Amino acid sequence: MSKPPRIAITAGEPAGIGPDLCVMLAHTPLNAHLTVIADADLIKARAQSLNLTIKINSYDRNTSLAHAGDGTLAVLHQAAAKPTIAGELNAQNSQYVLNTLKTAASGCLSGEFDAMVTAPVHKGVINQAGIAFSGHTEFLAALTGTAQVVMMLVGGQGKHTLRVALATTHLPLKDVPQAITHHSLETTIRILHHDLVHKFGIENPRILVAGLNPHAGEDGYLGREEIDVINPVLAQLCLEGMDLTGALPADTLFAKHHLSKADAVLAMYHDQGLPVLKHATFGEGVNVTLGLPIIRTSVDHGTALDLAGTGNIEIGSLLAAIDLATELSKNKINHK
Repeated sequence: MSKPPRIAITAGEPAGIGPDLCVMLAHTPLNAHLTVIADADLIKARAQSLNLTIKINSYDRNTSLAHAGDGTLAVLHQAAAKPTIAGELNAQNSQYVLNTLKTAASGCLSGEFDAMVTAPVHKGVINQAGIAFSGHTEFLAALTGTAQVVMMLVGGQGKHTLRVALATTHLPLKDVPQAITHHSLETTIRILHHDLVHKFGIENPRILVAGLNPHAGEDGYLGREEIDVINPVLAQLCLEGMDLTGALPADTLFAKHHLSKADAVLAMYHDQGLPVLKHATFGEGVNVTLGLPIIRTSVDHGTALDLAGTGNIEIGSLLAAIDLATELSKNKINHK
């Protein structure tokens, strides 16, 4: 890629730490052209709260210089409905939050941006506004007309990189077994395999697949999902040439001798796989949505309302998300 990739960054929930992270970003040089999509007045106000100097430039689509980190921030202004107080949620700003996501995604679809990086949103306050919202992953899938996407978190670097994808995302635990069907699991694995090859540049990825039940069902005595659904899907896809291992007991799957030979892990539900990754890489992990026609990465933490405006936060996860978005953008161009 001859020019730095053009990356849109959505500032997330205005009462959370997303705006703080964007202000801090102004003082961090990066090899990408960054555009923050947010209310410019909000960014200025948060900079004052943090006692950080910042110069905001209006977004210019004809500029593609790398982010200098000299205190300047390019902002594509979108007005919030109400002024924001750090740490205090206001449901009236929920549509503003979703509008920033729509702007970033539309820009990626049109080619104006090469990727989008999202700061955390607050699902509860968006639903409080009367808008059904279960998360970035599902929202962006609907927005781009994608039938099924896969949520994956990435942490670590080099040979120590850990990638954990999910067969189901934000579901109550009681709803997980019936959500894991032959069709949904097969589609999830195909998306995961495809994007590991075409976005991450891994030629023949080896994927470890967790079972759903304790001890992967113990030959059916602790549940039959492995026998009836998971293992038949794996057997079918292995015949097509995919390198899949499972269904493995989740309590031993993450042992070093397993992970050292794998490119990714597929967990059956949210809290089966993500606690392990976040324990190993919290503060530096990245959320990636696979299967989309665009590149989207995100921080691996929440809005941290109690820390907004205090300056007592770390920017590591946002920097990691931008670095990964940059890498995936370059892989995409090289693949083409």
